[in-house]
Amino acid sequence: MHWNLTMTDSYLDFANSPVGARLADALGLPKPLKLERYKPGQPVIKGSVLLGGAGDPQMLGVLAPMFKAMGAQTVAHAQLPQWMPLANKAGLMTGRWGVDGKPGEKVKALLFDATGMNDSTQSDALYTFFHDAARSVLPCGRVVVIGRPPEACANPRKATVQRALEGLTRSLAKELKKAIGVQLVYVAEGAEDQVESTLRFLLSPRSAYVSAQVIRVGAPVGDGAAPTDWAQPLAGKKVLVTGASRGIGASIAEVMAREGATVICLDVPQAQAGLDEVAAKVKGRALALDIGAAEAPQALVDAALADGGWDVVVHNAGITRDKTIANMKEHFWQMVVNVNLSTQERINDALVASGALKAGGRIVCVSSISGIAGNMGQTNYAFSKAGVVGMVQSHAPVYAAKGITINAVAPGFIETQMTAAVPFAIREAGRRMNSMSQGGLPVDVAEAIGWFASPASAGITGNVVRVCGQSIMGA
Repeated sequence: MHWNLTMTDSYLDFANSPVGARLADALGLPKPLKLERYKPGQPVIKGSVLLGGAGDPQMLGVLAPMFKAMGAQTVAHAQLPQWMPLANKAGLMTGRWGVDGKPGEKVKALLFDATGMNDSTQSDALYTFFHDAARSVLPCGRVVVIGRPPEACANPRKATVQRALEGLTRSLAKELKKAIGVQLVYVAEGAEDQVESTLRFLLSPRSAYVSAQVIRVGAPVGDGAAPTDWAQPLAGKKVLVTGASRGIGASIAEVMAREGATVICLDVPQAQAGLDEVAAKVKGRALALDIGAAEAPQALVDAALADGGWDVVVHNAGITRDKTIANMKEHFWQMVVNVNLSTQERINDALVASGALKAGGRIVCVSSISGIAGNMGQTNYAFSKAGVVGMVQSHAPVYAAKGITINAVAPGFIETQMTAAVPFAIREAGRRMNSMSQGGLPVDVAEAIGWFASPASAGITGNVVRVCGQSIMGA
């Protein structure tokens, strides 16, 4: 299908060949691993999860049944003997990791429960766990540290040590290499049972190009019930995807359909041929509409209400008109801000006010690391994409009162037709200047959006998660 063509990374293929690997070693060149990506029907995680903790870990009681539901195997570090009885009670396959101070088996993931850390003097537990286990994580493995949101800690010292976890996880993400993703999940007190959707995403190949991110899980917005079938969490849901005729938008439509949704694929009338092709591919419906037009919000409300209401809106459509601001024409500024930001605000207002976006709905926006770090020649684009971040954060509490969540992904260098047109040197820099030493694929962005869109992600709102392989840009 022409709508999802991506540029081939020849160096990635070369570095993973026998001759290329030897040459990369000899010359000290980066050796990116081909990322493991999700295939329908595979388990959440292939391999054991090694658990550690400090102080009085507060997540263990809910983690055991979650791991059981995922079909995961676990092992416990010597510092966490309390895991064994909890795991056995939940019917988990488990055991102790390491004997007589020697490392145990290779594992696919590390999970450290830091919720019980109340003071920086307890940090030795972090050192011991990661010192012992850092070399034991398999390629394309996962590391998750769970803490408490510093801003919600009543004790200033607890807030201090919890904030310190960000430095640890960002550094681990750069040290562990081997395409290992490292994340920090802050779970609010009382929201422990809302973390399963996030763990299923972060421990699985769905999060292949996500690393060094900080995610906040809070009280559920609306229902927050787990889906009856985790393989099809969007079954029976209707999802609007804008900018769906190619690239990232087409991949989003495909993942939404794979997750069970009926997809309304939207793009401008000029993209009708590609739009029809994508809609047919995902067994969805095509909607040709210029979302930047003044009448677009009402047209979408009418379409949604005629459809019985929509459950998820994915704002993927966006444009670039790159020039330094001194050389930029005024209409280039206005076009980019209108399509990438103002239009999203107007559409959200209309859909929420009219009830066309149902209670329990999800709004997922596509920002960019350009909106986080800025970029030469992109003042208009960076303004609009930073505005998307602001919109997500400012509207999260407003929409929560209506049972609706709003989150955003911020892609880094993603292999698309657009990035294929970038000059060679800039393209190679974009690929290599991240901890994965490669560009991401459109499906990596789509998988993160699928996680935000899930009914089980009711505890996640106001989050902006980068899908950038830990790009050094803005890190």
